[in-house]
Amino acid sequence: MQAGVAEQVAQGIRRILAPNPSAMTGPGTNTYILGHGAGVIVVDPGPAEEQHLATILAALDPTDTVTAILVTHAHNDHSAAAPRLSALTAAPVLAFGDARSGRSPLMQRLADSGFAGGGEGADLSFRPDRQLTDGTVLPCGDTLLRVIHTPGHMGGHICLGFGDVLLSGDHAMGWASSLISPPDGDMAAYMASLDRLMSERWSLMLPGHGPAVPEVAARLQALSDHRRAREAEVLAALRPAPATPTDLTRRIYHDIPPGLHAAAIRNVLAHLIDLAARNVVTCQDIPGPDTIFTRTDSL
Repeated sequence: MQAGVAEQVAQGIRRILAPNPSAMTGPGTNTYILGHGAGVIVVDPGPAEEQHLATILAALDPTDTVTAILVTHAHNDHSAAAPRLSALTAAPVLAFGDARSGRSPLMQRLADSGFAGGGEGADLSFRPDRQLTDGTVLPCGDTLLRVIHTPGHMGGHICLGFGDVLLSGDHAMGWASSLISPPDGDMAAYMASLDRLMSERWSLMLPGHGPAVPEVAARLQALSDHRRAREAEVLAALRPAPATPTDLTRRIYHDIPPGLHAAAIRNVLAHLIDLAARNVVTCQDIPGPDTIFTRTDSL
């Protein structure tokens, strides 16, 4: 993968890597161009970076007409370039909603209580021209593009089925697990969405970051197993005494780069909020990094 170069990664799918590598984005954000000719769809135009926009436009054939710009979720590294690309192509921006859309009642109550996200780059200015719903089907050349609502990483996150190719956004990737940071992220919803994706057969997975994943079923299962193992670690670490997500993260995560420590705390917190909703743990205050959680079987 090389930033600024359009490459064909599957039949009818071109990928362009944005020049925004980081600890959270890996090599950068993947922008996908689906189809050829009169019905081209651009998925995740990426960060507001003029050179990346120029590369997207240069990758289009003279006969290509962009008819839609799809955004899998409203994080800046996926959505920020959408308004500018829309202005340049006259194509509408489509998404499930804005950065606050799709939250579960529990996550909305957390947000209403004053609990905020961890600064993961939500694009609070993002507004799609058209809102998509689960099951929406869009024509794209000779193939239909199917919208799959997959809350978890964000409430309004969507994956896309392009035939039997899964464009998975940030829900599932090959190089890392997804960040789940409440109230934008929801562990219970993430696991349910993962189960839904696992119920279908896919020939290839194209994530929002990192390389293509050919063994889709195995990777989705591995991600599910990883989350269940992490939940077990959280509960085991909580057995000796009540603790905060920050304390638990120090016990569970070993040798992670300092830049990922805050994200790890949010993932542990997401597990604890899910466990609290299932009455496996409890806490007295609004959940946060320094809230003390207790196993209910120790009360």
